[in-house]
Amino acid sequence: MEEKTKRNDDEKRIEILRNTIKHHNYLYHTKDAPEISDEAYDSLLKELILLEEKYPELHSSTSPTQRVGGEPIESFSKVKHKVRQWSYDNIFNHKELLKWDEKTKRFITKSGDIAESNLEYYCEPKIDGLKIVLNYEKGRLVQAATRGDGESGEDVTHNVKTIKSIPLQLNRGIDLIAVGECWLPHSELKRINKKRVKEGEQPFANARNAAAGTLRQLDPKVASSRNLDAFIYDIDFIEKDAPQTQESEISLLKDLGFKTNNKNKLCVGVEEVESYYKKLSTRKGKDEYEIDGVVLKLNSVDLQTKIGYTAKSPRFGVAYKFPAEQVTTKVYDIVLQIGRTGVITPVAVLEPVLVAGSTVSRATLHNEDEIERLDVRVGDTVILQKAGDVIPDIVKVLTEFRDGSQKKYIFPKTVPACGGDGQIERIPGQAAHRCVNKNSYDQIRRRFHYFVAKQNFNIEGLGPQIIDVLLDEGLITEYADIYRLEKGDLMSIPRFGDKSVDNLLASIEGSRDITLPRFISSLSIDQVGEETAHLLAKKFGSIEGLMRAKAEDLESIDGVGSVVANSIVSWFEDSTNISTLKNLLREVNIQTIDSSVTSDFAGKTFVLTGTLTSVSRDEAKEKIRRLGGNVSSSVSSKTDYVVAGQNPGSKYDKAKELGVKTLNEKEFTLLTGL
Repeated sequence: MEEKTKRNDDEKRIEILRNTIKHHNYLYHTKDAPEISDEAYDSLLKELILLEEKYPELHSSTSPTQRVGGEPIESFSKVKHKVRQWSYDNIFNHKELLKWDEKTKRFITKSGDIAESNLEYYCEPKIDGLKIVLNYEKGRLVQAATRGDGESGEDVTHNVKTIKSIPLQLNRGIDLIAVGECWLPHSELKRINKKRVKEGEQPFANARNAAAGTLRQLDPKVASSRNLDAFIYDIDFIEKDAPQTQESEISLLKDLGFKTNNKNKLCVGVEEVESYYKKLSTRKGKDEYEIDGVVLKLNSVDLQTKIGYTAKSPRFGVAYKFPAEQVTTKVYDIVLQIGRTGVITPVAVLEPVLVAGSTVSRATLHNEDEIERLDVRVGDTVILQKAGDVIPDIVKVLTEFRDGSQKKYIFPKTVPACGGDGQIERIPGQAAHRCVNKNSYDQIRRRFHYFVAKQNFNIEGLGPQIIDVLLDEGLITEYADIYRLEKGDLMSIPRFGDKSVDNLLASIEGSRDITLPRFISSLSIDQVGEETAHLLAKKFGSIEGLMRAKAEDLESIDGVGSVVANSIVSWFEDSTNISTLKNLLREVNIQTIDSSVTSDFAGKTFVLTGTLTSVSRDEAKEKIRRLGGNVSSSVSSKTDYVVAGQNPGSKYDKAKELGVKTLNEKEFTLLTGL
């Protein structure tokens, strides 16, 4: 009896300790307002650890003790995001801000709304950290993942649980997907680097690299020892009562127990945004976290939904970056790089230099005009700028360092890598040069690399090195040859065995079916990328329709100008291209509109809401478009169908209110044949 009473008392004590520690953890790490000393906090945590060890059957995944790190994992598993993750476009000055604001107003007007002269923008410091996606079920953290490629990331739940500012249990028992930025305090970076140097290890270059390295530790005890932190800034999914503004999203995140940045601000009009940007730029380096600009988003969630996304980024928000970091270095040489469409890009070979946390040894010089504008010469000392995230630029030559040994660069009239006689030409109306011969080895090689890439035919296992071997051995000379490869051909590739060859042949075979947008993109038509390929596919419906298109037909498409139109027409006038295309069409199957359901789908507008379990959203959208339909992000009287998955939210309610036909997931998959 006494033992049972003792257990009951200990069980109550465990619950009290968990709630108390959670409360003080929130005050310290989220509110920055501790009520007890660190020593007192540690004492409470130690007591809880001992009690949980005594009663392992009372284990809870949301207990504060789970933050100290569990057992190491063997490897990271992939996570398919329930909501696609995007990255924002960048702007770098006030002029670009004004231009972006005007473009946003045009998109709002196109959506049917009237754009205010001064739009409301919610502004936040752009934290230079690592994006994390947090999935909660009934208020409990069940999964945390990195952004990855936007569609899938790595499962880092074991390490994210060690971040004390991220709640393991929300203040409400709801389903939620929240997004934020994980970062390492500057003081922690100094402490960690001091320890690493002492132990003979290489110090981290910057806080971002350290945060990324910490999240990718297989042992959560290492992550726990490094005291990562996080700000949460967005809600990707909530089961009900979704906030109507970005400002109210942040307020809700606070109420749920998340840590948000206290420097966020609602600005009315771009001048207020500019003022906020300038004020925030004076704080660079003064806080524990690194900031590299401002993220501004339309405050209205309804407007965000209406103007939507490009193929790569949200239209409703942008990253307004601080002036890039600059360093000096020397130019060793200037070389020419040939792209897959034959465009020639001059590149400066530099004395390696560390800038913004990474070592840079090459920088693009863009074109002949840029070389002349900068007057950059081999041997010059130059100012190098890290513009944006990864692209290094030479912004100025320090002529005072010239001693007469520097050599002026003369743009050549021929480039041997162009093949044939090496002739090059200036592209009409542009500053760039290109090879006259369109089929040099360098161009063909790069086109093949692009053809098999993930965004096009997505042939897994057929990377650039294998492509280069196949080209060198003469096993492929055009795209169709990939589909004619046999086992004996591939067995000659170094380090390729039976299993590797069988896997690659299966991957090639599985890639024969392709959507029209991906097919168009894969052809390496100059000026035609993924987004333009989608526009062309939607307009013409088939590759044959695109082949017959005239320049005026192409220019009628919103987003396709005369330069792009003329490039497309020229590509289809080339007999070599047509021969390559016809041979490829004999080997692959372009998925076109299904005539059996055309009458139901052609021209119809669909809105997807809630979580789809049998297919991803991207797969559903692709199928709708393939069948001739359109996908919209908002419900209106012009919507034909709303497809409702699990926890559909306000769009479903609006569809009911407007009398729009709704389909559940089973009805949708039966209708589309998914």
